[in-house]
Amino acid sequence: MALIQCNFYSDTLGLSTSMHVILPQQTHNQIGMENVTGQGLHPTLYLLHGLSDDDSIWLRRTSIERYVAHLGIAVVMPQVHRSFYTDMADGGQYWKFISEELPALARSFFPLSHKREDNFVAGLSMGGYGAFKLALRKPEQYAAAASLSGALDMTAHMDRNASSAMQQAELHRIFGPQVAGTENDLIHLLKESQANQGLKPLLYQCCGTEDFLYEDNQSFRQACAQTDLQLTYEEEPGEHEWGYWDKKIQDVLKWLPLRERE
Repeated sequence: MALIQCNFYSDTLGLSTSMHVILPQQTHNQIGMENVTGQGLHPTLYLLHGLSDDDSIWLRRTSIERYVAHLGIAVVMPQVHRSFYTDMADGGQYWKFISEELPALARSFFPLSHKREDNFVAGLSMGGYGAFKLALRKPEQYAAAASLSGALDMTAHMDRNASSAMQQAELHRIFGPQVAGTENDLIHLLKESQANQGLKPLLYQCCGTEDFLYEDNQSFRQACAQTDLQLTYEEEPGEHEWGYWDKKIQDVLKWLPLRERE
């Protein structure tokens, strides 16, 4: 595998930013690694970080490079700060960045497939929210999406943090005064998806039963059950921590609908 730290300028954000990228590499004598790559452009997993993290975190807290080596897929890990992958009410256009500019730039820099069936997105916590928002709002771009301990009910999340002036101020800078019924509301997006007869992404959702976001995950799961979306749901004892996510990202990789390649 090749690991690349890519620093670049974003016209959308108006600033320099970064992403880490894992690229498949065919090797024959690398000890302890089974590296695979196919012909042509690489299938790609966009792997999103959580609220307090950055584009290096999946590499620092898990063995993601080793986990994907035998799959022959690229992994793109972008930096979005504390934006919730959203065009902020008071801040940068991080939704436009993550949904439009980043994939286009990544494909201009690296040999990545543009085909829907080769593109997937996953993330933890805030990144789980971002992954499902990308899949539900851009189903023509992503064949599958996975949320690990995601913040999946932002309306309830904002209500739950109403007593914290600091958290409320931050959430209002991101989302404005209201999330419910907007394109930043995943429950609302599920209802829109049900009314839309177009492409439907596959969804994978997991959350530990001791996680503080467990109730949010139950709300999303129940709402998703009212649609025709195909959701794979898993829960087990676990908290909001990296031991759980390191384990579950391996399950996500096994679940991804990867095509056989030449």
